[in-house]
Amino acid sequence: MKTFGATTATITQYRQQAASLLLYQAVLDNTVGHTFFSLLEALNTSKGLTNERAYCLTAYGQWFQALADTGISWGDYLIKQILIADNAFTRAAQHLPLAALPVPLITAVRHDLQILQALYNLSPSHISECVQAACQLTQAPVVWSLTPEPLPVDLSPNWAAGIPNLVTYYQQEGSGQFGQFQGFRWQQGQLLGIADPDPIRLDELAAYDGPKATLVKNTEFLLAGLSALNVLLYGSRGSGKSSLIKALLNKYASRGLRLIEVSKADLHDLPVIVDYLRPQPQKFIIFVDDLSFEEDDDAFKALKVVLEGGLTRRPQNVVVYATSNRRHLVREFFADRPRPSEADELKSWDTVQEKLSFSDRFGLTLTFEAADQVTYLEIVHHLAQQADLDLPLDDLDYRAKQWATRHNGRSGRSARQFMDFLSAELALGNGE
Repeated sequence: MKTFGATTATITQYRQQAASLLLYQAVLDNTVGHTFFSLLEALNTSKGLTNERAYCLTAYGQWFQALADTGISWGDYLIKQILIADNAFTRAAQHLPLAALPVPLITAVRHDLQILQALYNLSPSHISECVQAACQLTQAPVVWSLTPEPLPVDLSPNWAAGIPNLVTYYQQEGSGQFGQFQGFRWQQGQLLGIADPDPIRLDELAAYDGPKATLVKNTEFLLAGLSALNVLLYGSRGSGKSSLIKALLNKYASRGLRLIEVSKADLHDLPVIVDYLRPQPQKFIIFVDDLSFEEDDDAFKALKVVLEGGLTRRPQNVVVYATSNRRHLVREFFADRPRPSEADELKSWDTVQEKLSFSDRFGLTLTFEAADQVTYLEIVHHLAQQADLDLPLDDLDYRAKQWATRHNGRSGRSARQFMDFLSAELALGNGE
């Protein structure tokens, strides 16, 4: 067992190092980091008194629990926090080559990486032994010890020498929330990361090959830094418009694509969102689902500004992809039509035409026709093949037609619901 004096000297050293981080303070500015600092403080001030032992053991338990909640090792946790850190260096590294970064910035990064590598090499078993010595225990506390995962970036034996590889990682994967998440939701003025986005893939979506190919091509333009267009996906309910947009994220996230879902209630924040995304190195699709407007809707005006642009140049890294079941997005009533009355607007038809032509402000309008029986069964066959269902084709078609008749009609959504139900039914039958 380590002597108390040796324990105190070691802990004091780690405590001072962790407190001296210049750029990567956020690595320890979280529950794991806070409980780690508390544990170091408890060990540093402990003199073996009874109440101090209890405080030290409590601090160790809180750190242990915080690590257990992450489900990964102490070292892997530090690496993860380094890779998603948002600081002056990680932001600059995404825009500039290594040679163009300020020397003081690189010096500070080198300093921090040396400290973080020392903390990475600080094994939980060593911490446990320190607690044992400080609290004069006959047995060391249980150790949170897991096999470390392979490093996602090569930092070499000396992390400070691995800065070029770290710069490359930030350029490819991003940093901060855009390095941690791929899908987002704008809610009450905040950008919230989605930890588990819809896993739908493009190859799962059958039919509508023309609109799909056009949308994929436009997204490729966006990723290449070319002039991509805003897109309105219009068509019948359940035709897969929203699924197609979400599938783009799963195909292109590795190339820097990020998807931000904005509800109609939050569309008034669109100019703020676009200004925030403008300087980011990633490419963004602002996804607006089931779009339609009432008269004098503030959201209508906000979206119009983003689509048409203003004095500020339209960003090359942001497009709007919206879905709607209505071809004309602004609802029109018979009462809106001009009548020969003194109270009427002189150019009333101009106002009506502005409403009807709002969808034209999207550069592309992709139409998704209602599925006929042939298209519906094509989708069912495609999904059945992917699910590897062992069912005669005639039986499959009969069941699919019955489902469409009794439930939600013929559509891609209905076909997906039918296949989910059928797959579960067959799996349960096989289990029995």
